[in-house]
Amino acid sequence: MGYNVIIKNENKSKKALKNNQKVLNKKCIKKVRPPVVTIMGHVNHGKTTLLDCIRSSNVADHEFGGITQHINAYHVKTKKGVITFLDTPGHDAFTSMRSRGVKITDIIVLVIAGDDGVKPQTIEVIRYAQESNVPILVAISKIDKPESNPEKIKKELMKYNILPEEWGGQNIFVNISSKNRESINELLDSILLQSELLELTAIYSGLASGMIIESYLDKNKGVISTILVQQGILKKGDVILCGLEYGKIRSIQDSFGCELQSSEPSIPVKILGFSGVPISGDFFTIIEHEKKAREISISRKKKFREMKLYKTKKITIDNIFDNLNNKNNVFLNIILKTDVQGSLEAILYSLNNIQHKNVSIKIVYANVGNITETDVSLALTSKSIIIAFNVQVNISIKYMIINKNIDIRYYSVIYNLIDDLKSIVLGLLSPQYNKKIMGIAEVRNIFKSSKSVIAGCMVTKGIIKRYNHIHLIRNNLIIHEGELESLRHFKQDIKEVNTGKECGLSIKNCNDMNIGDIIKSFEVIKLKI
Repeated sequence: MGYNVIIKNENKSKKALKNNQKVLNKKCIKKVRPPVVTIMGHVNHGKTTLLDCIRSSNVADHEFGGITQHINAYHVKTKKGVITFLDTPGHDAFTSMRSRGVKITDIIVLVIAGDDGVKPQTIEVIRYAQESNVPILVAISKIDKPESNPEKIKKELMKYNILPEEWGGQNIFVNISSKNRESINELLDSILLQSELLELTAIYSGLASGMIIESYLDKNKGVISTILVQQGILKKGDVILCGLEYGKIRSIQDSFGCELQSSEPSIPVKILGFSGVPISGDFFTIIEHEKKAREISISRKKKFREMKLYKTKKITIDNIFDNLNNKNNVFLNIILKTDVQGSLEAILYSLNNIQHKNVSIKIVYANVGNITETDVSLALTSKSIIIAFNVQVNISIKYMIINKNIDIRYYSVIYNLIDDLKSIVLGLLSPQYNKKIMGIAEVRNIFKSSKSVIAGCMVTKGIIKRYNHIHLIRNNLIIHEGELESLRHFKQDIKEVNTGKECGLSIKNCNDMNIGDIIKSFEVIKLKI
């Protein structure tokens, strides 16, 4: 048409990040880097105990419920080189955490208890690794136990294309005992051998980038984030940007708590400086100027609010008629506060899996950090219960909760929380009952007295019991539902009458009985939901 199109409103944040990347890639210095190894496997198969053995620490004894509930990151110096280890939870609620572990790992050490074998989370890890093309090194643990059977496990893993090298496969198998420190050095040597074959390198110059492993809010220090640098050099004083959040790095500490001035690739560190809690699993980058980082953060937050508002409106419009039709639906409003971002993610995932067709769980608010006065006020106005997972409540807030009669529940183990919420959901449902027919009687005679009408009956099927519920049926229609007033055999009061026997009975609040009517006796059984 003879016109030239000029794009003037190019997204400033994207442009800024592109320019930033140019700075990152300027004068690249590539070097061999340490491998990032993720310890994975089924719950209670000895992942953290193995890492304790490698680090000579005692983490497992301090974990609530004896299970890992966060991703823990450490680096270990061996005689042959440095290895970075990530310890992921094995409980099924932490699927997203394990998935995140696979995203940043070079090698997976799949821990399988020799006395237990292949389990659901074992299979899940294999699937993740195969989808991501990450090599698996199998550590068969607890071989000190008499019931341990490594050969059986090798055969079980054949179904998932995990074969030991001696059987013509590509997977290294090591039989270990963390308790006796058996074959631990052999495992470390195997990891470093696999690392050499992968030829792992990283850029050891320029601005850093990497991933947030875990993040939480400390009431004294502020936001603490465990991060893994993947490229470049992270320095104290750098301006960091991740998702919606940014900040200036005030402190860098290694996994042993030592203060650092900088950090290189593949070394996990804890940093202070983010303005808010970044989302675990998000990628971060270092920005040259704080002003630029703030502009990008504000722009992203604005877009996030717009999308959230749009989704809320869309859901309301789409579901308005469903809500009108489902008058029996019950809503459970929840305010969720957790210690770290990963736990928040795992609990929200679990809540989605326990919803019932007649009970809707609504997350009114979910965030990382201790219970605040705002949380309590919100719980009061929205009629929510507060779920506190590994977080604290100060005395003034506790008094406020008691005075306002707010339902708050404290948890330190995720599977206890999930089980309790399932019970709460089921408890909100109206009980459902089933009627089990116990016996049938036919009215053969009618005897009238000044007080009531007595029906002379023959029990044709089953058993008629004195305290069972009954239906009085005439011409195939139920004309009365109630209970028996009396049940007699001749002049004797009895509790029950069996098939083929006669009886006399009267029905509470019912004198309308005719010859030929049918009386059905039934028990009311409460159904399990």
